[in-house]
Amino acid sequence: MGAGSSILGADGEWGETSLGDMPESCVAAVLLYLDPPEICQVARLNRAFRGAASADCVWAVKLPANYRYLAALAAAADDEVHDDGDGNGKRFSLAATKKEIYARLCRPTRFDAGIKEFWILKNKGGLCISVSSKAMTITGIDDRRYWSHLATEESRFHSVAYLQQIWWLEVDGELEFCFPPGSYSLFFHLHLGRPYRRMGRRLCATEHVHGWDVTPTRFQLSTSDEQQATSEYYLHLHEQGGWKLYHVGDFVISNSDEPMKLKFSMMQIDCTHTKGGLCVDSVFIYPKGYKPERANIVCM
Repeated sequence: MGAGSSILGADGEWGETSLGDMPESCVAAVLLYLDPPEICQVARLNRAFRGAASADCVWAVKLPANYRYLAALAAAADDEVHDDGDGNGKRFSLAATKKEIYARLCRPTRFDAGIKEFWILKNKGGLCISVSSKAMTITGIDDRRYWSHLATEESRFHSVAYLQQIWWLEVDGELEFCFPPGSYSLFFHLHLGRPYRRMGRRLCATEHVHGWDVTPTRFQLSTSDEQQATSEYYLHLHEQGGWKLYHVGDFVISNSDEPMKLKFSMMQIDCTHTKGGLCVDSVFIYPKGYKPERANIVCM
């Protein structure tokens, strides 16, 4: 099908029309059925598509139902960065267009003193959250005989908790947040062995890895509206010394106006043996069914 067609004008002469002659309202009605990246692509076609691709009516349906709550968190985070003198460029405003709000929410926003982070997926607008190990209560974390904090670029927070050896492993965390309605999955992001780099190569030290194949590690999730999930896994060393997402469970949000409180934990408290060589990075929350690119997901 071509981009132009012939029509009979009022003076009886045949003329040519093109996509550029379509009213923006008609174009906007079509764009409602496209995903955000596709909308940005067709905006390059002509002026009519460019104007429609920026219309609030198009982007309003792409935003999460509670986008005002998320945008307020993003604006507060940006204000804090600017007040500290670390920001550059113009500040994000709640009066921005819906397209600008969508673009801002796609960029990660730190909250709770920078130890938690949220963002939305570019393709579908689903909410994702990451909770750093520094936001969790870890038994013995302050004792250097057992735990240490490792700086690494492999973490969104540039730091992971590394366990050398311990008898009793218990990691607990909490999160209170207003989620858009939908189903979500919660994962622990773990790594057996200590990753490091030498001469530009990624290597993994495994001398401390032991004890994870004797008794399964238990993961638990509970919500303030009494949803619960439990899973158990034997932790196995990845062939390439890579990170794994251990699926804890799923939960459902029906009301985005009320904050949901989550409690999550992992424990291996069989004191008949020690265990060690574990990196605890963070907890991830994704829309149910979403699989991050190159992620190694472990499910029951």
